[in-house]
Amino acid sequence: MDNILLTKYARLIVKTGLNLQPSQTLVITSPIECAPFTRLVAQMAYQEGARDVVIQWKDELFSKIRFLHAPEEVFEEFPEWQKEFYLSYVRQGAAFLSISASDPELMKDVNPERMNKAQKTSGTALKEYRERMMSNKNVWCVVSIPTASWAKKVFPHLSEEDSIDKLWEVILKTVRVDTENPVASWDEHKTNLKTKMDFLNSHTLKSLHYTNSLGTDLRIELPENHIWLGGSEFTPEGLEFIANMPTEEVFTLPSKTGVNGTVVSSMPLNYNGNLIEQFSLTFKDGMIVDYSAEKGYETLKTIIETDEGSHYLGEVALVPYDSPISNSNILFYNTLFDENASCHLAIGKAYPVCMKNCENMNQEDLTRLGVNESLVHVDFMIGTSDLEILGRTLEDKEIPVFKNGNFVT
Repeated sequence: MDNILLTKYARLIVKTGLNLQPSQTLVITSPIECAPFTRLVAQMAYQEGARDVVIQWKDELFSKIRFLHAPEEVFEEFPEWQKEFYLSYVRQGAAFLSISASDPELMKDVNPERMNKAQKTSGTALKEYRERMMSNKNVWCVVSIPTASWAKKVFPHLSEEDSIDKLWEVILKTVRVDTENPVASWDEHKTNLKTKMDFLNSHTLKSLHYTNSLGTDLRIELPENHIWLGGSEFTPEGLEFIANMPTEEVFTLPSKTGVNGTVVSSMPLNYNGNLIEQFSLTFKDGMIVDYSAEKGYETLKTIIETDEGSHYLGEVALVPYDSPISNSNILFYNTLFDENASCHLAIGKAYPVCMKNCENMNQEDLTRLGVNESLVHVDFMIGTSDLEILGRTLEDKEIPVFKNGNFVT
């Protein structure tokens, strides 16, 4: 891969994605396969004035070995030193970068209940860390680069080398690194997303009704004083950052008990190295009361049964069907990309930042207002070319939001 493009990408992540400040510490979580690029990002961070860069290496091949062979009780334990690692850096205001590049089917032979138990254990131990991230009290960013196993899944008919090159080409295009001035391109993109946010926020919608030919017929109530967000986000101090690169969505939160009907997935969901395909969820008063999946049912079950809050939704996100990632006609098997090719919802925890004045609220306040709390937040895709979304305002006026898969505006 062209070193000039890689350097542009690393600089874009540090300068625009994270908006790293002088003397700020950067914590990177990265697969070991991504080491060369991760080191380039670290070098760029130091050049931009970082106080320090700390890297947490992830080895998913070893993780599979552990899930297959370790005794059950280890998945109910979370090392105190690991908890202290995250809490110490998050409390000192560090920036956090995650590189997402997993093998979509690596864990298909692993008992999903073991993985879910480990996730619940870590989620409980790192509750403060997760809450700070989802409240934007620290800057954070998720990006991707190719790995061999992932690239071959996306482009199975190419050689390993060619599939990696092709995935690099596509990723760099989706994050606008292929443009002459990526920073300026992102500024323009943020402005376009703000137009959609302003349209939705100006109408103060109280509900959305989704329908399409797959069988989706879902009504979602929105809490009073909700906010639509998208593009860049801000810390309480006003520091701008971009949480996902790429991003094509505008999003808010549903009222916890205000979801009714059925929604059908439009893409496979890669969850912890397991694929869930052709699945549907049925809701009554916000709760998932029935679900099915042609593949990955047990994995879907473990997500839903994680805790009380995982039986409810936490995010409503709108993405036009006619958008750059969708128009590539590539199924990425990676939620960072697939969720930005399709309207999606999320099972579990809601983003408190989607409520006005959330910075002055504790969890009890948020719960009372219908903001869902959970140890998980799992996005799944529902957008199609014939998706229709009809909004209803506080004044009971109907507003077409989506027609034929795209924004009406």
